Amino acid sequence: MRTIRKALLAATAVASLGIVYTAAMARAETLDDVMARRGLTQADLLHAAKTFTPTGKRDEFIAFSSGGQSGQIMVYGVPSMRILKYVSVFTPEPWQGFGFDEESKKILEEGKVDGRDIPWGDTHHPAITETNGDLDGEYLFINDKSAPRIGVVSLHDFETQQIVVNPILQSEHGGAFVTPNSEYVIEAAQYPSVLGRGFAPLSEFNDKFRGAVTYWKFNREKGRIEPENSFSIELPPYSQDLSDAGKLVSDGWSFTNSFCAERYVGGIEKGRPPFEAGCSQNDTDYLHIINWKKAEEVYKAGKVTKINNHPVITLQTAIDEGLVYLVAEPKSPHGVDVSPDGKYIVVGGKLDTQASVYSFEKIQEAIKNGKFAGKDPYGLPVIAMEDALHKQVALGLGPLHNQFDSKNCVVYTSLYVDSQVAKWDYCEGKVLDKISVHYNIGHLVAMEGEAAHPAGKYLIALNKLAIDRFNPVGPLHPQNHQLIDISGDKMELLYDMPVPLGEPHYVTAIAADKLKPLVRYPYGTNSRTGEKHPDAVRPGSEKVVRDGNKVKVFMTAIRSHFTPEIVEVEEGDEVEFVITNSERAEDETHGFSVSTYGVNLSLEPGKTATAKIKADKPGVFSYYCTEFCSALHLEMTGFLVVKPKGYVEQASTGAEGQAYTKADYDKQVKTNTDTQAVIDSVVGYITSMNYKDYPEAVALVEDATDQLKFMGEAKAKAEEFAKKEDWQNATVWAGQWWQYQVKAADVGLRVKTFLEQNGAKKVQ
Repeated sequence: MRTIRKALLAATAVASLGIVYTAAMARAETLDDVMARRGLTQADLLHAAKTFTPTGKRDEFIAFSSGGQSGQIMVYGVPSMRILKYVSVFTPEPWQGFGFDEESKKILEEGKVDGRDIPWGDTHHPAITETNGDLDGEYLFINDKSAPRIGVVSLHDFETQQIVVNPILQSEHGGAFVTPNSEYVIEAAQYPSVLGRGFAPLSEFNDKFRGAVTYWKFNREKGRIEPENSFSIELPPYSQDLSDAGKLVSDGWSFTNSFCAERYVGGIEKGRPPFEAGCSQNDTDYLHIINWKKAEEVYKAGKVTKINNHPVITLQTAIDEGLVYLVAEPKSPHGVDVSPDGKYIVVGGKLDTQASVYSFEKIQEAIKNGKFAGKDPYGLPVIAMEDALHKQVALGLGPLHNQFDSKNCVVYTSLYVDSQVAKWDYCEGKVLDKISVHYNIGHLVAMEGEAAHPAGKYLIALNKLAIDRFNPVGPLHPQNHQLIDISGDKMELLYDMPVPLGEPHYVTAIAADKLKPLVRYPYGTNSRTGEKHPDAVRPGSEKVVRDGNKVKVFMTAIRSHFTPEIVEVEEGDEVEFVITNSERAEDETHGFSVSTYGVNLSLEPGKTATAKIKADKPGVFSYYCTEFCSALHLEMTGFLVVKPKGYVEQASTGAEGQAYTKADYDKQVKTNTDTQAVIDSVVGYITSMNYKDYPEAVALVEDATDQLKFMGEAKAKAEEFAKKEDWQNATVWAGQWWQYQVKAADVGLRVKTFLEQNGAKKVQ
């Protein structure tokens, strides 16, 4: 007894010393000490405080960044700048199973151009669906510049649902932009071509090459673009660029800028000056002003020409119907952005120092009165710049893109050459502030800065070069997204974020509380369509069906096993695994891989996905869960047994696994009984609280209830084998009974913790 007491006293003394030591260490390094050690200033601490998001807290805004040559979208939080997810659109991505399950392969198949697989994309401009000109967070569109394609992403689950290929363009840069109620997704050509991707010699460029703007009809109820209800407008062979849709007073109109109105064709190899020289000779280019509402009427009236079975309003029809007008804009412009009230259109010119603010009212007055300065070479009416301008403001070198603040009349413009952001008043035409960024800023984004009601607060500079900002990682540097506080009169740089993929272009950002993503799918959902998968099965209904040399495996996945666990086929069989994740708990994702077969599925709760393989080599191939899903994750495995042709099964000569006795069974049952006492205690706590007031808790309780149901089935099987004194099967089934208990207890404890952290109250 004395020995035990001494040991306890010694342990207490050691613990006390530890407390003293820890306290001393805490006192030893004060905040001032940390600042000195790391060379930090008070301003650094203030910036850190403005971006720091404590454990368990969430960001106020969610940003969706184009992924450039990755063909993806990067999702991160603001102000923390923490990367949350990559959404694959045009490129296979194994973690999410995109391009590896049969369902997503069909989406990538939609992206073929002229029969060619294009396994990458150059994503540029994401756009979120809008309602009355404000971002609503339901769907997101993104373009591919390398091939004229638009991807549709559901923000219910952050998965790509559709890819549409433009049937007439050979490239595009001016997509995706949405009309104020997401009736259409606007996509503008970049480099002129023979519409329909046909041939004509470059010597006939002026006559045979054309630009265009496509209006893709979006069906919000289906979450799909409808090519059959979409149309394009033929435009002159200027290089059309970015677009924006009017809103409020300018709703029904859209605006697309252009560069290389000179229509120059280079040819260094022939001794001619390069494109960059010939495409920058004129002092101005053209802003296209398009009445898309009227164009829709013309299209529906059938006044179109079909190119590759796609309706195109010809240039002559556009002129005759008064659909398209031009106005001169600054040299080599890039951004064109409509003000929140729809009254003004702001354009910057990369080779100019000024930003131009056009008045929609003045434009309409000129059109109404037929007051034109002349026509372009193709007959389109040209409005004189002075008849459309509201203000021109000298900002600096290389004005590119514009984003609007929640403060009235305030806009931010990126200055590429100056590596600065200018804050200015577009109503009065005066510069308010400038801030330097690092380096060569392209796009920029303010929170909901393209909407009818911008949110303000933060702005992100999307810089093309990082140079000296981060640890060197070889000649290929990351991009740099810099977070800027715009809540006050002066802009304040808060944070540098390295971007390790592609070359991101534009970002769109939305208030996080507008997003309502799923935490689980309705049971058996094909996530790529959002519909119920016809081959989904529930636990207990799994089966293997053979039809000739085709074998279909209807499988379920749940912590911590697949059913069936052993699939036997013959050499040469075509095997199709259709797997449903039976979990209901949030974030209990499973994966599925078959060794050496290049298969990887991502199976989120409730999702059904398919993998097809050709069993072309005899052998025994393991399949396993690729997501660390539970304590017995490594045991979540099975075998695909591929028998050689003509193989005849021989009688077994040995036992499989360890032999168990009644003592083993009794020991396991005792463990199960003790575990049940813990479960009962947790259940008692949960049911005594108002857990039904918390949807998250209710979902977890449903999952725990499912686990207990499976537990009951395993318990009954264990007891049945025990009656037969089959201790081998009785013990193993008792072990499975315990596994379900552990899973139920795990979920139950998660509910208990959630209720404690969220201030749940006892039921009276």
